[in-house]
Amino acid sequence: MIVDARGHRCPTPSLKLQKALRAAPANSRVTLLATDPMARIDVPYLMQELGGRVVSIEETDRVLSIVVETPVGPTG
Repeated sequence: MIVDARGHRCPTPSLKLQKALRAAPANSRVTLLATDPMARIDVPYLMQELGGRVVSIEETDRVLSIVVETPVGPTG
């Protein structure tokens, strides 16, 4: 799943990512595309709060591509 938040300022990229994560299956990967450099800081904090993880952060032509892994679903 790709979340395109290019052209949006914080907190919009993180909010769009959070909404997508709610809809994604547990333990799946979501890619956030963002042009706001604060996403490089905000997304790792968001993932820490949600129990997920950042897989990679890359930047090409001023566009951040942040791949995250959703939290593992509840067990039991």
